[in-house]
Amino acid sequence: MVQKYGGTSVANADRIRNVAECIAATHSSGCEVVVVVSAMGHTTDDLLHLAREVSDNDHPRELDMLLTAGERVAMALCAMALRDLGVPAVSLTGSQAGILTTAAHGAAEIVGIRSSRVRESLSEGRVVIVAGFQGVDPDSKEVTTLGRGGSDATAVALAADLEADECEIYTDVDGVFTADPRVVPNARKIDEITYEEMLELATGGARVLMPRAVEFGRRYSIPIHVRSSFHGRPGTLVKEDTMEEPIVRGVAHDTSEAKITIHAVPDNPGVAAAIFEPLAEAGVNVDMIVQNVSHDGVTDISFTVPNRQIDLARHVSNDAADDVGALRVDVDDNIAKVSLVGAGMKTESGVAAKMFRVLSSHNINIEMLSTSLIRISCVVRGEEVESAVRGLHEAFAVGSDQETVR
Repeated sequence: MVQKYGGTSVANADRIRNVAECIAATHSSGCEVVVVVSAMGHTTDDLLHLAREVSDNDHPRELDMLLTAGERVAMALCAMALRDLGVPAVSLTGSQAGILTTAAHGAAEIVGIRSSRVRESLSEGRVVIVAGFQGVDPDSKEVTTLGRGGSDATAVALAADLEADECEIYTDVDGVFTADPRVVPNARKIDEITYEEMLELATGGARVLMPRAVEFGRRYSIPIHVRSSFHGRPGTLVKEDTMEEPIVRGVAHDTSEAKITIHAVPDNPGVAAAIFEPLAEAGVNVDMIVQNVSHDGVTDISFTVPNRQIDLARHVSNDAADDVGALRVDVDDNIAKVSLVGAGMKTESGVAAKMFRVLSSHNINIEMLSTSLIRISCVVRGEEVESAVRGLHEAFAVGSDQETVR
């Protein structure tokens, strides 16, 4: 069994002792247990704030060295608490556990696991506590971090490598909900959800699971159980398939993106590549892309990027616009994305039409649109997103016995 405990679950000494008791109970049942921990509470945010107080400049390597300290504190304390309960335990950093990553500081991806040390400790009857969110570049030997939510990826990747029966993600919520309960008070907990639906919800803004963790689960068929660390009730099981496929499984929203528009782009072959290749080379994550109909040989191209990359994206886009002879670049950081997700959409007609009608009835304009087989995403004004989420959740009766879309 691989278990992951989030920052709120290990936020203080009392909670760490409670977590240790849960781990001890799993261990006493006969399971070999690997535990992945996040940093305590708001430790990562506090360290980031401290770094900004010390320096206004970017220091990616040193920032990774700083941020990995949070998980190291949590793992050592958890191991101490377990030993006090009579459970043999050992704490390992990401590099000691063999988490191998790319070289990208702050956004590294796991490329392999050399888990011999973890396996050896398990064979000796120990619980292994691994620091989440971090790894090591095997070429440079530099410490790296995996980005926000990276401990989820650590846990599921370890579960895949160790061929675990299940990966339990313990957090401060009861599971995955049909919408953010802070926005929709009557949102319902989902008992089971497919990997594909969970991935779409996660990329759409549902922050209960990191998208890369879901990818690992899907690729290696590792069931992921998202549950609360504050009680023993079942949460949400993410797995290959479920008993039913409702038309809409959930409504997700994301306020962490900005829209960039390049105006009057010459409508010639190769121009799009000349714009998006430099963005990719700079490491900018482009999400939705819309190109308007060409008039008089020019067109407008809009795309969304993470807020944290606005300055970099603006700089690269301005250079690309100059290179292709475009008119100007505009940046709009007051946008939000709202998404409907459900495997039932594959066989149900009229979902998009109803979504547009609901948004229109709330006087909400759609600025961009993107779809997949099981997702429809719309970009709206930032101040309108909560109204959009509530309206869609109610209109589609998400989480209840849904009827055919009309």
